[in-house]
Parts: sequence; structure tokens; C-alpha cells
Amino acid sequence: MELAGKVRSVLDDQALMQALNSTPVVDGRRQDLWRDDHEVDGWAREHGGLGGDEERLWLRTARDALQAVESDTPAEPRLRRVLAGVRKVPQPSASGIEWHLEVPPERRLAVELVLAWADVKERMPGRLRPCENPECRLFLLDRSRANTARWCSMKTCGNRLKARRHQARARETPHPE
Repeated sequence: MELAGKVRSVLDDQALMQALNSTPVVDGRRQDLWRDDHEVDGWAREHGGLGGDEERLWLRTARDALQAVESDTPAEPRLRRVLAGVRKVPQPSASGIEWHLEVPPERRLAVELVLAWADVKERMPGRLRPCENPECRLFLLDRSRANTARWCSMKTCGNRLKARRHQARARETPHPE
């Protein structure tokens, strides 16, 4: 019988990335896709949530804290607030011990979002990071073998930055007359 186990989030890497990338920059202006209550409720219901004011508040708090942490901005107090009072409780099962969360229903999805982030950080250390385009607010999960991905999208941010560097080099290079 297995005596140890982990609480695994029902949220996967894709759900985590959707949450982290819900504040893109469009035409030079930061957008918050979760500002619209219907958008957050839709995401929540798609991932087993209830929707509603309290769940939205907790999801936005968790998302903002995780974005801050991944952007090297202190966010520990916000993460502590999301996780306050959450308990991991063992329950026997046919396969051993299963761990279940004790958390108020309106906070469950926010806690699972933090757990999904923690799981990615453990399974894929150094692979979750912000896009290197300073004008972008998106994050990437680098699945490349060499762990060298730099942009959320080569098509958008990567090409833009490469074109800017090329133009800068062309301006700096003296032209023969």
C-alpha cells in the first residue's frame, strides 16, 4: 500500500497558461481578458468551477500573484492569502492513499491554479518564464529540448525583435559612398 502521495491539481499546463496569458498587450495597450466577468466565469466553468463573484475574485488574485512571481515581482502575501487555511487530507483508496484538498468551494479553482503552477515549476524547472519581448505580457512554457525558447510566439514577438535588431544593426553599419 502506498503511504505517500501528492495532491494533484485537476488543472493542466494549458489551463495554467490560459490564466497566465489572460493579460496580453494588444496594439501597445495591456488588455485584461478576465476583466469581463463572463470570460472568467466561462474559463472557470470549463475547468470545473462554479462562476460567481467570489470565485472570480480568487481567480484574479491567484492569476495576478502568479504573473507577479514569474515576472520577479514579490507576490508572496497574495499567494499566502489564496492558500490560507487550505488543508491536504489523506483518504484511503484501493490504490493506496489519495490526498484531497479541504478548501472553500469559491476558492478551490484558485488554489488548483496555484497547485498547477507549483507542479509545472517542479516538473519543468526553469521552463516557465515571461516572453523576452519587453512590450509583451505573455508567458511561455518552454518544451524545447535545449530550453532556449525566448518568445511567447516566434511568429509575433520573435520576428518583431529580430527585425528590430536587424534594423538597428543596419543603421549602425557605415555605408560606403
